[in-house]
This record gives sequence, structure tokens and C-alpha cells, in this order.
Amino acid sequence: MWTTIARSLFRGARTEKAPPAAEAALAELAAKVDSAARERLGRSLSIREIDAGSCNGCELEIHALNNAFYDLERFGLRFVASPRHADVLLVTGPVTKNMREALERTYLATPDPKWVVAVGDCAVDGGMFAGGYACVGGVSAIVPVDLHIRGCPPRPIELIKGLLALVQEGEGNGDD
Repeated sequence: MWTTIARSLFRGARTEKAPPAAEAALAELAAKVDSAARERLGRSLSIREIDAGSCNGCELEIHALNNAFYDLERFGLRFVASPRHADVLLVTGPVTKNMREALERTYLATPDPKWVVAVGDCAVDGGMFAGGYACVGGVSAIVPVDLHIRGCPPRPIELIKGLLALVQEGEGNGDD
């Protein structure tokens, strides 16, 4: 037992090395999103995430936005529990028959101006579930979508870049 403990102390942990820190680039990108949101809305951006029937891959990447590495709260971007407080709806997964009405109600409950972002390949066009008996299709088949972010799943940095592009463009507000 002592040899095992000694070996583990002298060898160190056997883990993967951390990715190179892009802290400055991340801080700059998130600050741009926050300033653009404050300019367009007069306040910080509030995000509501909706799972319309996904495999949870995209949710893991969205949840990573709140971890210690990305920590969007420090830049004023926040996730809210109610669509009545949201500016952006991040929708993941192909819309299933069971989630169709919930997505429509959530969209209607979100005040204007609002933006809808389809996150991941499944939300864009149904992905590998397209044509299935329980799948209605992509998010745009149910509600108007302002931005599509492709990927299976998209990385958190791509989500931040998408939010920046969405707020800077700002032309569509989902009232098509």
C-alpha cells in the first residue's frame, strides 16, 4: 500500500493537459456581446434555454457557458428561468411532437424584442432524427428562427460568437 501511495505522489496525476488559456480573447468576446446588448436593449442579455427533444449534447455545451472557465455571468449575460424575462431563446434538438406546443407557448410568452437561436444540427433541420415518427422537424418549422448555430454539438465559444452576431445584427426580432 505504501508503495502505491509513494508512486502516486511522485508521478503526479495522470490526466490530460488543460487546453491553452484563451482568457483574453474570451473576455473580449463576452464584453462585446454585453456592450452590444446594452446598446440595443439598454440592459444585459437574458437567455432562456429550451430542450425541444435533444440528446443533451448541446445542453452540455450550453451549461459550460456557466462554468468557471467561461462564466458568462461576470460579463452580464445570464440565463433566466422564465421566458417572460428572456431576450433570447436558445432551442436545442429536433422539435418532437410532445414538445411542439411547449415551444410555441414559450415563444408566445417571451416579450418583444426577442430572438430565437437554433443550437446544433438537430435544431437546424432535424439532424439524424429528421423524418422520424416523433420528430416534427427543425425549430424553424415551428417558430421563426433568427440565427442557426451548426455543430454536433457546437462549442461554447461558437455559442458566444453566435450571440454576438445576433445582437450586433439585431434586424430581426422574431416577428416575421
